[in-house]
Amino acid sequence: MGIKSRKDQKSWKELIPNNKSALTQIFSSLRSRNYRLYFIGQSISLIGTWMQQVAMSWLIYRLTGSVLLLGTVAFINQIPSFLISPFAGVITDRFERRRIMLVTQALCMVEAFSLAILVFTGLIQVWHILSFALFVGIVVAFDAPTRQSMVVELVDRKEDLSNAIALNSAMFNAARLIGPSVAGILIALIGEGYCFLLNGSSYLAVIGALLMIRMPKYLKKEKQENILAGFVEGFRYCFRNLPIRALLMMVALLSLAGQPFLVLVPAFAKDVLGGDSHTQGFILSSFGAGALMAAIYLAARKSVLGLGKVVSLMGVVFGLGLAAVSHITAHWLVFLLLVPTGFGMVAMLASCNTLLQTLTDDDKRGRVMGFYAMAMMGMAPFGSFLFASVAEWIGVPDTLLAGGIVVAAGALYFENWRPVVRRMARNVRVKKGIVPEIARGIDMELKIEN
Repeated sequence: MGIKSRKDQKSWKELIPNNKSALTQIFSSLRSRNYRLYFIGQSISLIGTWMQQVAMSWLIYRLTGSVLLLGTVAFINQIPSFLISPFAGVITDRFERRRIMLVTQALCMVEAFSLAILVFTGLIQVWHILSFALFVGIVVAFDAPTRQSMVVELVDRKEDLSNAIALNSAMFNAARLIGPSVAGILIALIGEGYCFLLNGSSYLAVIGALLMIRMPKYLKKEKQENILAGFVEGFRYCFRNLPIRALLMMVALLSLAGQPFLVLVPAFAKDVLGGDSHTQGFILSSFGAGALMAAIYLAARKSVLGLGKVVSLMGVVFGLGLAAVSHITAHWLVFLLLVPTGFGMVAMLASCNTLLQTLTDDDKRGRVMGFYAMAMMGMAPFGSFLFASVAEWIGVPDTLLAGGIVVAAGALYFENWRPVVRRMARNVRVKKGIVPEIARGIDMELKIEN
């Protein structure tokens, strides 16, 4: 027992990056020109995306005052990811990913400008919002697995892959921190339309970056099976592989029971805290601050060593944080507690993403990321619609409390089965394109955890 205890103690210490070069490691993937361009373009675009999300939520709640309709809009926007993303992953594995992204980003730009025009002309109606939510949801169902898979192609040094994945999370959550704050101010001062306008303009940055990226000539495979057969192959690959299946199930649980919090933020800000759009912006910014810290923490790590523990531990942190916030009415305390809550959610999701990327064969990456998108975004609409319906019945605070408890319980269950998952993953090795350092990191984690 004493030896086992010392091993466990040592393994939990691995959660903290202790290498002296941690600070320089944070931005190591930006040495790659292609990834640097992509990072800059996406950073600008994602700020606009978060501004639009806040503006759309506030607009629909201002027009209707319905929590249920907030959940309905989220459901319509995200359900395409559940239905389409796994099949979109097959397409991602077949065609040049940069061209797919150029199309999806252009379509999102058109959607944002169209919303701006409708708001400025005073013609905006609820059915417009529902229609555009469905349209952009379909586009994102193709964009998400493409974007996740393309990171591998943008880094010059494969040892920077895990860092690039973590910086993607940092980029997303820096935008989550900035976008809602700016949106809250703009909505209060000049209205929602300018948020849609700025979001449409922000897509020019990522489209320009994609056009500037220099990619090797794409070689189309001579013989390709049909999309359905490719989907079946990807499904079998994901769900016959216990480590991949377990990680996807954890992402799905968090999306089902935890992410609906973001949908209920307008109602929580207005009805529980007695605030306005500024309050909504501060809530999302506090959450985003913690999320950004989590992404930076993961970027400072040099390997996947210890990420299995991060998944379970941070799942508990997120769940308990959400439960704690649910019944608090003091603004400052809510903002304070949302920082570790956001840290927990993103640390868990980004760790799952990194582990999936390093455990996946290159020719299956698009399909695995398709199922990841389905688990992360595709399960969220069911949670959003369910939680919005329950919130109409028992109120927003009790609904958030229940969601937090479910997430924390799921993370504890994952922790109970984690040793089994790791034992079955012993023979999983990082395939061609992943450096030996990361492979050794996985091997070390398996030895320590077992």
